[in-house]
Order: sequence, then structure tokens, then C-alpha cells
Amino acid sequence: MALRKDFLWGGAIAAHQAEGAWDEGGKGPSISDVMTGGDVSHPRRITDGVIEGENYPNHVAVDFYHHYKEDIALFAEMGFTGFRTSIAWTRIFPNGDDAGPNEEGLKFYDDLFDECAKYNIEPIVTLAHFEMPYNLAKKYNGFMDKRVIDMFVKYAEVCFKRYKDKVKYWLTFNEINNQAANPSDHNLLQEGAVLVHEGDNPEYLMYQSGVNELIASAKAIKIGHEINPDFKIGCMIAMECIYAKSCKPEDMMAMTGAMHKRYWFMDVHARGVIPTYMTNLWDRLGYDIDINDEEKAALKEGTVDYISFSYYMSKVTEDFGDNTYNFHEPKDYVDNPYLKVSDWGWPIDPLGLRYSLNYIYDRYGLPMMIVENGFGAYDKKEDDGSVNDDYRIDYLRNHIKCMVDAVNIDGVDLLGYMMWAPVDIVSASTGEYDKRYGFIYVDRNNKNEGDFSRSRKKSFYWYKGVIASNGEDLG
Repeated sequence: MALRKDFLWGGAIAAHQAEGAWDEGGKGPSISDVMTGGDVSHPRRITDGVIEGENYPNHVAVDFYHHYKEDIALFAEMGFTGFRTSIAWTRIFPNGDDAGPNEEGLKFYDDLFDECAKYNIEPIVTLAHFEMPYNLAKKYNGFMDKRVIDMFVKYAEVCFKRYKDKVKYWLTFNEINNQAANPSDHNLLQEGAVLVHEGDNPEYLMYQSGVNELIASAKAIKIGHEINPDFKIGCMIAMECIYAKSCKPEDMMAMTGAMHKRYWFMDVHARGVIPTYMTNLWDRLGYDIDINDEEKAALKEGTVDYISFSYYMSKVTEDFGDNTYNFHEPKDYVDNPYLKVSDWGWPIDPLGLRYSLNYIYDRYGLPMMIVENGFGAYDKKEDDGSVNDDYRIDYLRNHIKCMVDAVNIDGVDLLGYMMWAPVDIVSASTGEYDKRYGFIYVDRNNKNEGDFSRSRKKSFYWYKGVIASNGEDLG
């Protein structure tokens, strides 16, 4: 076996981390537009609306909105056959509950997808990538309100119809399962745009809004298939495979509980049913999750065609003395002594990617796509303009090798690999520029200095060779 001849090679970004132009073209504010900048030592804050004098890096990002032609030409130079991005919801419906869509926003993505088509680059498009309209958070409390389900479906239907001949691969919600980490350090459940107030139970809010998002996803998928039966519509999961600290049976059960809580979302996307291990947990916790028979039927009617996921790291847990195995992150994670970590403390585990591919394929038997995998680092630009990012090449080489082994040795069905992110963008986790991922250096830093000019890093040429050889030549 080998990677398929039509394997999609490329990279991935998100609108809110790249586009900038946060109030141009009729765009309204999203939940990401009220997130301040931060760094490895200072977490981002979520403000009550846009406040003058605060630093909001996403407002400018790396100005992809005005540089997309240049960037896509560089992607084409590397040989990209796929490019994942998101549609900024508030470019299409600035408030989320608008009567009709914003034509100027729709036209921007027409132009973007046409530019991709010029180079035979297949768009992979995410509908909701932490970009829900801020108005929906304030007015409806996000996905805690069932009416927001219909607003998402309306938005999805508009996009499906508008781009039905330009986009084949779609994703509904980005990293929908990241909200499984109970919020404790900020006041918003980002995936569901749910504001958490004093006295609220964030875990209950996460489960209820998560169920409503899954219903919205399923309803959108059904409509999408009706609009164009050739659409391939998938889910997107943050895959951090969780190991047991030891082969002690209690540690193994703790691992099982941890995987259940992170990946029940994937079970619903793929199987159309909420698993009993979750409904039993909700009963034990006393959570009365609101879902009716019609909504349960919708889940069954809107299962995904493929599973996409991000992979950056693995995690470890151990027995924490509760035979219900009700895992809570991050407090129930422990260090892995066998792995090195990045400057941001992320464990580096290439073999975990192969394990993850096997776990997902064994569980569901669906095609998969890796839509995020990358290495954030402090890059140094030399006097001659070069960036010698051998550490990034090393990280990606080792992960791609394990990906190829999962196909060649284990026989998993893999559609493509979208590295995160081919051009430097604003980090979602820390809100900074200096945590760089790209093959393309963008002249912008944490002090908001720089002219946004683009230049090629050493990894640019390395990835070009990987694509040209369809993954056979890893340098």
C-alpha cells in the first residue's frame, strides 16, 4: 500500500487567526474578536465587547483578507492540492440572527475559492471555527438557546448553496470536543459561545450546548447532502490520545473514562446516537439534558462522511481513586517522562499520531483527514532573511512518517494531510504572533510591529519536496 494518488497535501488556517479586517466588508464581531492577546505566561482574556485600548490581535491577524492571492500563490508553489480554511460566520451573518446574508462577505469567499481553483487546490471549509457571532453569545447565550441551532443551519444552508460547485469537502464545527475541558479560567465556552456567569455549572452548560451543537451539525449535514449529494461533510475533533500511566488495571480504566469524555462527540457524529456511557454519566451527575425524540432522529439522519482531526500531542492519566472514572481535565493529567515538550509545554509524540489514526479507523471504519498538525516555535530571522527552522522540519518529518506507516502498515483510509499552519498566524491558545507555525514567515510580532511581508522559511522547500514525492521523500 501507499498514499493514494489523489492524496490531498496542504495546510490549514482559520479565518479569525489569519484574515484580520475584522470590521471590513460588512463583517460583525465574533467571539474571537473580544479575545485579547496573551503569551505563554499570560492567558488571553475575554472582554465584554470590544473595549478601546485593549489589544485584540485577531482584528488585524496577518491580513490574509488582503494578502490571500499572494499566500495562495505561495501555497501553489509548494505544490498544495488542498487548503483548509474557515468561513467567518460574521462575514455572512454579521449578527447571527440577520434576516438575510451579507453579499459582500459571500463575494469574498467566492473570490477566495476561485483563486484556489486557479491552482487546482481543493478547499476544505470549516463552517464554525471559534467564530460565532458575539451577538449570539450576548443575546441568546449561544448554543444554550435552541433557536441558535436554526441560525447555524440557516448559515450552513446559505454557504452550501452559494459554494455548491466550488467546495466539495466541508466540516461543521472545529474541535467541538475541546470544550470537554471544564472552563475555570475564563468566562466563555468558546465552541458554543456560552457565557458563564457566577453560580452557573460550566460542566452542565458544556454538555447541553454541546448536544445542541451536535444537533445543529447533523441538521446541516442532511441539508448539505440534499443540496449536493457529492458533498463530503465531516466532523473535526481535537485528537489528543490519552495513555494510561501504567498497565495497572485502575489506570487503564481511568484512561477509558478520559477517552469517553473527550471523544463522545465523535461517537455522535459518526454513529448518530449519544452513547450510554455519557447518558449514564449525566444521570449520575443529575444533569437533565434537553433533547427530544425529533432531535434524536436528526442525529441519526446527519452522520458524517469522514472524520477529520487535529493532532499536536498525547496526554497521560492515572487512577484518581473514583471508580466512576469521571475524568476531569486538566487536573487529571500527569506528565509523560518519555517525551520531550515544546516551549509551550506540549508533549511531542509522533507515534501518537499513528495510534490515533488506528483508534479512529478501528472504531468507525470511516475515511479520515488530518486537518491540523504543526509545531509552534520561536523563529529567528537571520540577517540574510532566512529562517532555518530545522526543528519544525524534524517535527513534521517524524509525524508524517508515522502517518505513512499508519497507511502502509496498518491499512487506515486517509484522504489527506493539512499542516497547521502554512503561513504564520495568530496563535489561538495564546493570542500571540511570536508562536510561529508557518512555512511562510510573516513580518509581524507580539509588539504589533511589522509590515506583514511574506518570506519563505527553510521548511517551505522541504515540504515542497515531500509533496512532490507524495510522502516518499521526507528528506
